[in-house]
Amino acid sequence: MADALSVIPASVLRNLSDKLYEKRKNAALEVEGIVKQLTTAGDHDKITAVINLLTTEFTYSPQANHRKGGLIGLAAATVGLTSEAAQHLEQIVPPVLNSFSDQDSRVRYYACEALYNIAKVVRGDFIIFFNQIFDALCKLSADSDANVQSAAHLLDRLVKDIVTESDQFSIEEFIPLLRERMNVLNPYVRQFLVGWITVLDSVPDIDMLGFLPDFLDGLFNMLSDSSHEIRQQADSALSEFLQEIKNSPSVDYGRMAEILVQRAASPDEFTRLTAITWINEFVKLGGDQLVPYYADILGAILPCISDKEEKIRVVARETNEELRAIKADPAEGFDVGAILSIARRQLSSEWEATRIEALHWISNLLNRHRAKVLTFLNDIFDTLLEALSDPSDQVVLLVLEVHACIAQDPQHFRQLVVFLVHNFRVDNSLLEKRGALIIRRLCVLLDAERVYRELSTILEGESDLDFASIMVQALNLILLTSSELSELRDLLKHSLVNPSGKDLFVSLYASWCHSPMAIISLCLLAQTYQHASTVVQSLVEEDINVKFLVQLDKLIRLLETPIFAYLRLQLLEPGRHVWLLKALYGLLMLLPQQSAAFKILRTRLKTVPLYSFNGEQLRRTSSGNPYQILHHMPGGSQITEDGDINQDSKNSHNGINFASRLQQFEQMQQQHRQHVKVQAQSHRNSTSSSTPKDVQRPEELSRTSSSDVNRPPSRSRRATGQLQL
Repeated sequence: MADALSVIPASVLRNLSDKLYEKRKNAALEVEGIVKQLTTAGDHDKITAVINLLTTEFTYSPQANHRKGGLIGLAAATVGLTSEAAQHLEQIVPPVLNSFSDQDSRVRYYACEALYNIAKVVRGDFIIFFNQIFDALCKLSADSDANVQSAAHLLDRLVKDIVTESDQFSIEEFIPLLRERMNVLNPYVRQFLVGWITVLDSVPDIDMLGFLPDFLDGLFNMLSDSSHEIRQQADSALSEFLQEIKNSPSVDYGRMAEILVQRAASPDEFTRLTAITWINEFVKLGGDQLVPYYADILGAILPCISDKEEKIRVVARETNEELRAIKADPAEGFDVGAILSIARRQLSSEWEATRIEALHWISNLLNRHRAKVLTFLNDIFDTLLEALSDPSDQVVLLVLEVHACIAQDPQHFRQLVVFLVHNFRVDNSLLEKRGALIIRRLCVLLDAERVYRELSTILEGESDLDFASIMVQALNLILLTSSELSELRDLLKHSLVNPSGKDLFVSLYASWCHSPMAIISLCLLAQTYQHASTVVQSLVEEDINVKFLVQLDKLIRLLETPIFAYLRLQLLEPGRHVWLLKALYGLLMLLPQQSAAFKILRTRLKTVPLYSFNGEQLRRTSSGNPYQILHHMPGGSQITEDGDINQDSKNSHNGINFASRLQQFEQMQQQHRQHVKVQAQSHRNSTSSSTPKDVQRPEELSRTSSSDVNRPPSRSRRATGQLQL
């Protein structure tokens, strides 16, 4: 200290702390001259003493003017040292850096000015303090004082120039500093950071691309900044990096892919578009590196396919197609389970397009890696079943294709049909709205006969009789009306002469027994007209309810469609199809006379010609055993079960025991009647529980007495298939 005081006059020290800038400036010039003389003399001890004096007595002084003078003095001393300044930087730079956080904005300003002048002198030797200087500049870029900001910008430009021309700069030490600050929200700091990234990336000897994963997320974060200028700068930097990636033979796609996947879900539209564009390029360029990340990438793409912004949708669809076209193998790290998990999750998306693409992925995986997919079947099967209730028809059709692909194996086929029936049972609206679509499509994909046989087997043992009846009626209507089931109808039409048709008829009969009208329809379709007539006559009062009449109305209208054209043409030969005529008349007798169906059927029957009847035929078809199927016709011919003329009646039934079938039908209908009675009794018990048991309401008394008076005599069958009138 004494050495410094002996070198620097007291007047200079006094002026160095003066409140007037000019006096401080003049004093600094004198300090510069003194240091120059000492440098020339090689007296570094006294130089060190001068620097210590300026530091302790001025830059760390509680007086602002002293601190200002100290900063100017240190800069002047550095200028005086010229080429010898490097060996004193450890003393000079730290107090200047410390002044960047001074409470007085003017002190901070002079600190920027001082460091600027110091940097101009020492240039490359300045790099050893780069990290501390960068940290200080980062803070000053957001300074509250505009003058300080301006001074910091000038210093920043100089530091950038020094760094770009220096061979001592360590990018490895700099990246952690950059990474720590990339998520700062202050717009000035963001501009500062992007500026440094851009400058360093322009230096050929600095490999910023290799460290891109460290600050890529921060750049994407800036794309949603409220400042247009910052968004533009960040986008420009990202575009430059993407171009470098395209031209680089070695890129770490994996780490960056993780970042892009997260950013593709950003609420900001511009960020999503940029992220999905990067992903698109990565899928094209990444090759084997991206295989472990396919699931994550798919998870980012699928939601973007339904994005509200068209540009994003277009890029996402293109990326999706590119990804699906890549034939990766599980042995190469392709995770089938992870892909399936993503697709399953996206099946719950609110967007139809996303759900559709998720199903395409599942279908694609089934085609390529069927065995592997089936090992994860338990994880996705329930979700696929739930998708059958999707509001979109296109989704439902795709789900059915996936199910059909799975159901190629017998055990999975059975599981599918069982779950399908279960879904119909628990969700009546599904059966009502989508039942026909689902069943028809499955029949196309999995063979109609196989589907109907399996459904019949399941419904035969269905414990919920109400559901079984509704389901059978739905299946029957689909059978009678769907173009997809035309081959099945043709097979059933030959049930009496074709063993395959007979087997199908018997298979369906067991479950069709749940619905009288379904059985009658099946018999008319199979041309087992005598049995149809017998079933009609076997019906009792309880069977003929509103539901039955509604189903009968549908059947009568269906008889007028092209599907039953063959039946109507058979009416041209009533002598050969007596039982058909009797079955139709039986249906006519069950219809209310004022109903439209009654009028339709009566009109049709009025057109039947009577010229081929004779009294003997009519007499024999209205009495005796209905299963006595041989009837003498003119010329010695015989009438088979369906009324056709046949010279050989040995195989007329084709092995079908119609008496047993009728018994099966009656037993099932008896279960339904008992079920209805139990339900009615339960309902009466629940409604009467609130009324005293010993008190009979007047309306109940009146209803009871009137029902006793008006109740018709009980009906019984004298012979099978005939009603007692």
